[in-house]
Amino acid sequence: MTITYSCIANGRAVLAELSLTGGSYQEAAATVLRMVLLRAEPKTIMQMGSFVYHTLFIDGITYLCATDNALDTITPSAFLKNMQYNKNQGDSSISTLRSQVTEVKNIMSKNIDEILENEERLNIFTDKTNDLQTTAKESQKTRKILRRIWWKHFRKIIIITVVILLSIIIILLSTNVIPT
Repeated sequence: MTITYSCIANGRAVLAELSLTGGSYQEAAATVLRMVLLRAEPKTIMQMGSFVYHTLFIDGITYLCATDNALDTITPSAFLKNMQYNKNQGDSSISTLRSQVTEVKNIMSKNIDEILENEERLNIFTDKTNDLQTTAKESQKTRKILRRIWWKHFRKIIIITVVILLSIIIILLSTNVIPT
């Protein structure tokens, strides 16, 4: 006789389970748990398919095991009582599990807060980048405008310089200072 599957459930919620073979026990275990809750009897034995399911129901907690032999009821009964007697260890395991869940929840909340802060910083950085791009474009436009103005002034200066030089040459020619 082999115990092939065992689980501990609170109501229909399986808290812990162990399967020693590759069979699928979840559907049958869910059906057995439903029946145990309906009957609310301390001990139940049910056959489903090729397995016999033994349960021990104490204080809303169901201890369940599946065996491959319908004739042996002593071994599963002893196994379930052993699981029940280890209840104090289970309670500490449950409290440990609860504290771990709380710790994970706190870490996740902290991570979410950090993600939101990082997103805020990223938005600020994106805005600053957009402002810099706008400033750079405006700066390029300003440089182009300044270049155009500079070239206009430079041309005027060249034209004025050429006009003055020509005027000087004409004056000098007219005064015969420069021989022709």
